[in-house]
Amino acid sequence: MKTYFDERQLGHEPDVYYRGGAPMPHPEQPQRAILIRDMLLANGFTVEAPQDFGIAPVKAVHDPDYVDFFSDAYARFLAEAPEGALGIPTRHPGSRRGRCPKDINGAMGWWMTDTSTPLTENTYEAIYWSAQTALAAATDVMGGARVAYGLSRPPGHHAMKDCANGFCFFNNAAVAAHHLRGKWDKVALLDVDVHTGNGSLDIFYDRGDVFFCSLHPDPAVYPTFYLGYAEETGEGDGLGTTRNEVLSIGDGEVEVLAALDRGIAAIQDFGAEALVVSLGFDMAADDPLAAVQVYADGFAEMARRIAAMGLPTVLIQEGGYLGPSLRNNAEAFLTTFRDSL
Repeated sequence: MKTYFDERQLGHEPDVYYRGGAPMPHPEQPQRAILIRDMLLANGFTVEAPQDFGIAPVKAVHDPDYVDFFSDAYARFLAEAPEGALGIPTRHPGSRRGRCPKDINGAMGWWMTDTSTPLTENTYEAIYWSAQTALAAATDVMGGARVAYGLSRPPGHHAMKDCANGFCFFNNAAVAAHHLRGKWDKVALLDVDVHTGNGSLDIFYDRGDVFFCSLHPDPAVYPTFYLGYAEETGEGDGLGTTRNEVLSIGDGEVEVLAALDRGIAAIQDFGAEALVVSLGFDMAADDPLAAVQVYADGFAEMARRIAAMGLPTVLIQEGGYLGPSLRNNAEAFLTTFRDSL
């Protein structure tokens, strides 16, 4: 089981974001990736740097203008910003009628929906190599590997076709899933991060070739808010290929595993030939963004059930923040998945 990670992914180091109107320390820090990487090495995993697949696979799932915006956005912002300014949008277009303006502050509001994706000096390099990490894992599986793991950081599953939010810029799991379509006709994307995979839902909502299933608490009372409701099942060619398993805040492992079983059954009914897992360890009971109560044994059981599907599988890291059990939970899932092969 190969794993992939690039040191350049550590370059995005946001200080703060705003939540409920108040500035807070940003939880999506480089240390979370370092912790997981070091756990992998301690457990005998091979950690390789990804090759460069270029930007075209990212543009295959995102608006190309959106992707290009980030290549020089920080430099443009810095050229006009007052000293000490934070690289976040301060205005938004509402319903998005109109067009992306030339002004950098207006453009930031056009492409970035909230304050959780601040631009820093090395943001573009980090998100570029996070996507390349996902592509390397997908390519490994396309080449015959049963499973590969991409330690993608920053995460990606909240990034929509044309906007960033929820710590996410490029949707690494969606990029991987689309890449797998180069070999398989039917691909599934299973999101077990505690938050709604709203970006992945947006990208695949009208596509019939990728089945998307997300496990998460009621989005009406959790930060993604706008997408992830049970009645959202896809549209057009994608009608019936989106499934939201909506949990309740505070649910435990019994409820989470039952939702996972329903999602697995739906993926099998779809006839998926390959699988991408948006892997979040923020389902942990002690995660800084905790909403449900999963422990190390629960993550291990999730790994066993997903591995038992027998599909070529790409694991892509999403959430899981600097709580006491992050390393143990990552170790429980990843070593159990490896040992289940």
